[in-house]
Amino acid sequence: MISFTRYRTLLAQRELRVTFAASVLGRLPIGITGLAILLLVQSSSDSFARGGAAAAFYVTGVAAMAPAIGRLIDRYGPRTLLLACGLAFPAALLALVGAVAHGAPWLAFAFAAAAGASFPPISVCVRTYFRRRLGDDLLAAAYSMESVLIEIIFIVGPMLVALFVATASAAAAVWFAAACGFAGTLVFLRSPGLRDWRIEARTSASLLGPLGERGFPSLIAVVLCFAAAFGFMEVGIAAYAVETADPALAGVLLAVMSIGSALGGLVYGSRGWHFPLARQFAAALALMGAGLGVLALRWDPWPFAAWCALAGVTMAPGLIIQSMLAAKIARPEHSTEAFTWATSALLAGVGIGLAVGGALLEVFPSSVALAAGAGSALLAAIAARLAL
Repeated sequence: MISFTRYRTLLAQRELRVTFAASVLGRLPIGITGLAILLLVQSSSDSFARGGAAAAFYVTGVAAMAPAIGRLIDRYGPRTLLLACGLAFPAALLALVGAVAHGAPWLAFAFAAAAGASFPPISVCVRTYFRRRLGDDLLAAAYSMESVLIEIIFIVGPMLVALFVATASAAAAVWFAAACGFAGTLVFLRSPGLRDWRIEARTSASLLGPLGERGFPSLIAVVLCFAAAFGFMEVGIAAYAVETADPALAGVLLAVMSIGSALGGLVYGSRGWHFPLARQFAAALALMGAGLGVLALRWDPWPFAAWCALAGVTMAPGLIIQSMLAAKIARPEHSTEAFTWATSALLAGVGIGLAVGGALLEVFPSSVALAAGAGSALLAAIAARLAL
């Protein structure tokens, strides 16, 4: 059962409550931008290949630049970078719409990458703020609220894109993402958490940053592996929906899984757990692998949906524990960069899972992609148990 005592304790702190609320608008593009870019380019070129390529350039931009942005925040503070990103991100998206309208696909790809590279780093700033502000007893609850917010954004975001496409155009969805990024960054810049931001004194001259910390490269490798399971899962569920002759079912199934994940995150953060974080991580990943393995069996749609909800329960806890391990392993002066490396590994792993899963589906049914996701999660669990 979910106990809300810790969440009430967190939200009773006005500074924390206001900072968290101020971050919501600026993070809404997380669930909108990639899909909106894909549909914008696809609708103008009548090519899903070009649309997918544009979305891939966007995600690559996010993954490639995030660690550099994190390092700059650790050294110089977040305000200047947030302001720069809050201007550059919407500018790149507006330029992308213009490039698509003028039939310049390669220019559109470049602006998609630029939008990803300049995505406002609000999420990592919030996580760093939580790490500095809270003790271990409330940190899990704070990261649980984070995970639930992201799950909600990934449910609401695609629905908003669908609404814009149905009532206006895919370009309108991109404009909306640009507006949210601009306005949300300005709102977040006025939050109490940024007013009291302190730059931690450097205790190491290593150029590797958190990658030089013992255990951190192993954590990134585990994240890369279990993130691939997300990619396999997403493409496998989409293929299952096609096999049942109802492609729209994919969105419903992924939403059901997100609901299960959000509930799992709330349960995890609502109470204390007396096992070491590394063992908790391995257990969550093993259960995730088992859930995906069950999905790989042949099911009718209703039982499949029920299993999707159950399989999703350990996904948010896995992400929460990953953030707590990153916070624990990295030195204080590397906090923000550590979170950005984890984010980059997560995005790269999902991309690998999508690419390899898509290749598998050219030959095999959806169950094979889901089984590959189960294997990837179980491999990550073994690596977490042995290496962390």
